[in-house]
Amino acid sequence: MQGPALDALAQAGEFELNDNGAVIRKAIEWCGARMALATVVSTWGSAPRPRGSHMIVHQDGRFEGSISGGCVESAVLQRAAEVMDGRAAHVERYGVADGDAWEVGLPCGGEIAVLVQPVSATGFDPALFARVATENDAGRSLTLATDLASGVTRAEASASTGRDDFLNRYDPPRRLLIVGAVQIAQSLVPLAQAIGVTPVVIDPRGRFLTAERFPGVELDDRWPDEAVAARLPGESTAVVVLSHDIKIDDPALVAALRAPTGYIAALGSRRSHAARLERLAAMGFAAQDLARIDGPAGIDIGAIGPAEIALSISAGMVAGFNARG
Repeated sequence: MQGPALDALAQAGEFELNDNGAVIRKAIEWCGARMALATVVSTWGSAPRPRGSHMIVHQDGRFEGSISGGCVESAVLQRAAEVMDGRAAHVERYGVADGDAWEVGLPCGGEIAVLVQPVSATGFDPALFARVATENDAGRSLTLATDLASGVTRAEASASTGRDDFLNRYDPPRRLLIVGAVQIAQSLVPLAQAIGVTPVVIDPRGRFLTAERFPGVELDDRWPDEAVAARLPGESTAVVVLSHDIKIDDPALVAALRAPTGYIAALGSRRSHAARLERLAAMGFAAQDLARIDGPAGIDIGAIGPAEIALSISAGMVAGFNARG
C-alpha cells in the first residue's frame, strides 16, 4: 500500500484508546521465540476493535489479543505465519468492499487495515515490549512510531516523525481507587472489574475494610491521602470517594487533585458538594482544579439504591476516561 492511502492510515492512527496489556505481557513471556505482531492501523465504519489494537502470534500458532473480535483473526494468522517465514511487513485491508470480506467475516460494513510485522530489529523490536511495561508500571504512557512503509517501529515518537508514521500510545492499565468501603463500593467493585478496570478499596476503618466484604480485591487501610498519593494516579486512574466522612473524603480528593488523575468523583448531594468545594477552595485549589471533580458522582440516571448508584458512577468514570483519551 503506498501514496495517499498510506498517508490516510498514518494520519488516522493517532492515539485511540486500546487495551494491549495482555499482549505486552504475553510477548515478554514468549521472548526468544519467533513472533509476529498484527496491529489495527486504521478503521472505517463499524469496525469492532479500535486503532492500535494488537494480536501477538507465536511461532507454534498460539496467539494473544484480538484485532477484530474474531472476524479476521484466521486470515491474519496466515499472514503472521508468512511474516515469520520471511515475508516483509505489510498492511492488509479487510472490508465489505473487498472480495474476501464475507469470507473473513466483515459483512456488517466495517473495514479495517492491519499491519503485520515481524517481532525483530527490522520490525517491532522485542525490547520495546519491556520498555512499554516499565513505563506503564511507573504510571506513565509511552508512544511508539511505526513507519508503515518499512514496518519498523521505534520509540522516538516525540521527535519529528515521517508522513507515513503510525503513532500508538500505550497507557497504563485503568485503575479505580475507591475511598470508603461502603455498600456502594461493594457494587462498584464488580462493575469496574467487568469493564477491565482494576479496583482498589481504601479505608482506614478496619470494621468496613474486610476481606469478607470485598473478597479477592486489593485493600488498603492507610489514610486516604497517603494511599492515593502512593499509587501515583495518572490519566488512567480514577479516584472515587464514597465515605460521606469529611475526614476521609477530603484528604483523598486533595491527593487526587494534586496529581494528573484521569477521573475524580465524589458522592453526595449538590448541597454537600457545594460545601466540599468551599472547603477545598479554602485549601488553595483554584476553580479550574475543582471543576475536575464530578459531583455528585456519576451520570444522572435517576439511580435508586447502591447498585444503580454504582452503575451511574461506572458510566461517569468511563465517560471521563474516554473524554480525556
